[in-house]
Amino acid sequence: MRSEIPLSLLELASVREGESIHSTLNHSRHYAQAADQLGFTRFWLAEHHNMEGIASSATSVLIGYIAANTERLRVGSGGIMLPNHPPLVIAEQFGTLASLYPDRIDLGLGRAPGTDIVTARALRRDLNAADDFASEVRILEQLLAPDTPMQRLKAIPGSGTQVPIWMLGSSLYSAHLAAAKGLPYAFAGHFAPKHMREAAQIYRNNFTPSPCLDKPYFMLGMPVIVADTKATADKLATTVYQRILALFRGEPMYLKPPVDSMEGLWSAQEEFGVKEFLALASIGTPSQVETTLNYLAAEIGIDEFMFTIDIFDTHLRIGILEMLAGLNIKRF
Repeated sequence: MRSEIPLSLLELASVREGESIHSTLNHSRHYAQAADQLGFTRFWLAEHHNMEGIASSATSVLIGYIAANTERLRVGSGGIMLPNHPPLVIAEQFGTLASLYPDRIDLGLGRAPGTDIVTARALRRDLNAADDFASEVRILEQLLAPDTPMQRLKAIPGSGTQVPIWMLGSSLYSAHLAAAKGLPYAFAGHFAPKHMREAAQIYRNNFTPSPCLDKPYFMLGMPVIVADTKATADKLATTVYQRILALFRGEPMYLKPPVDSMEGLWSAQEEFGVKEFLALASIGTPSQVETTLNYLAAEIGIDEFMFTIDIFDTHLRIGILEMLAGLNIKRF
């Protein structure tokens, strides 16, 4: 790994059109193992529910699967949608993971449902649970901390593991909360680029040092596709264009093969919406992507990048990891 800035990966266990869940999860394992060997820092899995084409709904289970099949990678959640779960359950799950794989587990937390409103009703104890997000994070922190005298509620396993907690978000709320709690902050630029710069500024300007972090730590999630030529990268990107288009239309989100042109597949309005959704995507040759990442690192003060790589060909996907590992991203 040449980069001075840590490079990490976000995985949704994306299902290719015509592929089984079994094959998808096998590929996620191979993908993580390649990342492990190449020196990537983290491999996080995202909680999504009732989305055809995404197989990462049992996030904690997959974290254990990936951690068991890698050696060095930090494996975690990007993220667990805390309002969907009692804090005690998450503390026990991640306490168990941390006991099995010491110093390798991260707990990224979000407050969105990770799904549609119908599924949210099926998942959530209370549809207003997101309003209590800050207090539930505090409860989770207490459950993962060392026991205190007279403590009646304990996470076993969990107590004393002090699994690192990250705030995840796509809005300014999460930036304020991460800053106030002195936690590392990961911004979801891979689907919500609009507020990225403002969120980063709010986080840094309002950061309060804490026992777990003495200065801000900002990670940016963003889509990346690298190829030998820009034309090849642009063609590979049509897979993710088709996927986001399916999301907008409420259709299954299976990964589809790339096409020579998106003309006739989307309207002008849909094209604008998809490209706005993917505004932070870096698509090009290694030198072009390296230039983009260095510009962002210098402008925003990024401490770590986390990439989503949604292409159809599984072998090329691992090849992109090899190209990314060769980039020189400087710390500014």
